Amino acid sequence: MEHTGGRRTQSERDAMTVEIGYALFSAAFAAAVLFGAVAGPALLFDLPGVVEQAEFALGSALAAVLFLVRVISVLFRFRQGPQPSQPGRTNPDS
Repeated sequence: MEHTGGRRTQSERDAMTVEIGYALFSAAFAAAVLFGAVAGPALLFDLPGVVEQAEFALGSALAAVLFLVRVISVLFRFRQGPQPSQPGRTNPDS
C-alpha cells in the first residue's frame, strides 16, 4: 500500500479495516486448530494429570505465539503493497 502523505482515502481505510479483520480471524482460526491438535488428546483420552496440564499449557503457549506471528506477518505483507502484475517487470512501460 503506497501512501504519499496527507490523509488516507476512504478506500485505503476500508482496505486496512478488511486486512486487519482478515489477520485477526485467520490467526484465531490457525491458533484454534493448533491448540486442538496439541491439547485435543488430553480431552479425548484419560491421561495423567501432569501430562494433561502440560498439553494444555503447551497448546496455549504455541497457539498464542502462532496468533501473534500470523497477525504480524499478514499486516506487514499488506504494508509492503501488491506484487507487480508481471513477474520480473517493475515498469509498466517495459
